[in-house]
Amino acid sequence: MARYFQTFNVVELNSTFYRYPDPRLVEKWRRTAPESFEFAVKAHQDISHNLRLRPSEQCIEAFRKMKEICSILGSKVLLIQTPGSFGPTPENLNSVGDFFGIVDRGDLALAWETRGEAWNSRDAQERLRSLLREVEVAHVTDPLQAMPVHSTARLAYLRLHGLGERMYYYQFTDKELEQVLAKTSDIGGSSESTYLFFNNLSMFEDAKRLIAYQRTGRFEPLFETTGWDAVRDMIGRTRYPVSRSSLLKFFGWRLAEVERGAQVRLSQLLSRLSKRSYRNPDEIVRELRGESRLA
Repeated sequence: MARYFQTFNVVELNSTFYRYPDPRLVEKWRRTAPESFEFAVKAHQDISHNLRLRPSEQCIEAFRKMKEICSILGSKVLLIQTPGSFGPTPENLNSVGDFFGIVDRGDLALAWETRGEAWNSRDAQERLRSLLREVEVAHVTDPLQAMPVHSTARLAYLRLHGLGERMYYYQFTDKELEQVLAKTSDIGGSSESTYLFFNNLSMFEDAKRLIAYQRTGRFEPLFETTGWDAVRDMIGRTRYPVSRSSLLKFFGWRLAEVERGAQVRLSQLLSRLSKRSYRNPDEIVRELRGESRLA
């Protein structure tokens, strides 16, 4: 926490999705953080997954609990994320509209992350845009996958999951981070506040690199080393012997720098290996160097 508070000025609190924390614990979080530090809060799954945003007494009570947590933390934003099984049916959209219209949100700004391919059709996006404008709720997406259909005057809210085959297993390249910053500027241009959160395994590193680039116009290096030395350093972070499949699983989504400012995803290299076990990193690098150049 200390390292996080020194590096960032906001966090998206996800533990509240799984349980309602004791108010005394929430008070401790607030006291521990710097006064200027902000908590955005993810709503409990009761609201989004179990009760599915229905305007029922149980769902409204769950929202009230989340509002209390936000109040203790001084939070400005509550995020609601629905599952992929929650599609853009007329029944669901009507229910969501009724729910957002009836809950007492007070000063909270609300953001809704829709998941699932069904939301990407033109018809679904038009109906969603109309609803969100009416209830003043910001649409949440990963801007490298889909642009949000609506941001409010108060709020634009984005969540980066990555572009890998497995969700969360991703590290963003310098070029991708440049794209993220450009899209974020476009999306949040008319909003009072813009929130951008990384939701991937290298989120601390990626967010830190993006902030440094935003401030200086340059990206910090991934490692002190480059080229094959960088590859060796990365794959050395495991216990040997190790198989090709394990290397791809644990390191394939990672990046290594060919040279400063130019990265290669390790899956491009590790997929060239033989389907056998390796005793140490040097054995892997020797095979890769003999097979082709680093590119």
